Amino acid sequence: MTTPSMSAYPRAVEDLIPAARALADKLGRVPSRNLLMRELRVGSPKATALREALATAEFTPTAPPAAAPVDTPPGPATEPVPAEPTTEPEPSSSLAEPVTGPEVSTPVAVVGHPSSTITTGPVSAVRKPMRSWVLLLLAAPAFVAIWSGWVGLGELTGFGVVHPLPGIWDSFSLNTAITLPVGVEAYAAYALRAWLSGDGVPRRARRFAAWSAIGSLLLGAAGQVAYHLMESAGVTSAPWWITTLVACLPVAVLGMGAALAHLLHTRDGS
Repeated sequence: MTTPSMSAYPRAVEDLIPAARALADKLGRVPSRNLLMRELRVGSPKATALREALATAEFTPTAPPAAAPVDTPPGPATEPVPAEPTTEPEPSSSLAEPVTGPEVSTPVAVVGHPSSTITTGPVSAVRKPMRSWVLLLLAAPAFVAIWSGWVGLGELTGFGVVHPLPGIWDSFSLNTAITLPVGVEAYAAYALRAWLSGDGVPRRARRFAAWSAIGSLLLGAAGQVAYHLMESAGVTSAPWWITTLVACLPVAVLGMGAALAHLLHTRDGS
């Protein structure tokens, strides 16, 4: 006398689905191909077809895994579920192309764990940084014009050649007019960078950098205008009020630079 599972004729996949579903209910998950082959005594093609049928039917365990042995007789037969061809999406295909639309999260089921899902989001496109050689091309003529203007204004306001090391190096001389372009324009670039650097800069430092950068650029423009107006009018000595303002520039640049450096090393609220 033979049991139903040992029929002389091979059973079809549709006839094996109830037994496979009963086995899945006991395990609490979709059984593996090897387990289906061993418990139902079928070949690899039928075990693969049974596993795909259970996955296509979106198997959900109705009870936690029981402690009964695996060879317990299956439950009552149910209507067979026709197997539908399924194609698993390739996870790499969605990551290969940049997503430009709105960010939408998509749940993805984990193979072998139907109750677990992974939420995947779009991959933002990576923007290439712009080349900086154009800035050097723009800065070259501006450097020549600004340097000559500040040096000329310094000579009209009393800045000139000095010997900073008397008695030590008498032949060493320095034109103090270069302190104007180096100080004012260098601080303007330093403050402009701190202003536009991004979220890493504290708010107080960014606010101070913004106002001082705009002020330094306007002051530099005013100095260039003053020099060219006096040069075109043949003035050999600047008025006293222009001399006073220009003489205070190195001290003002030192104070603003020290204040900005201090603010950059603080945190918001401190």
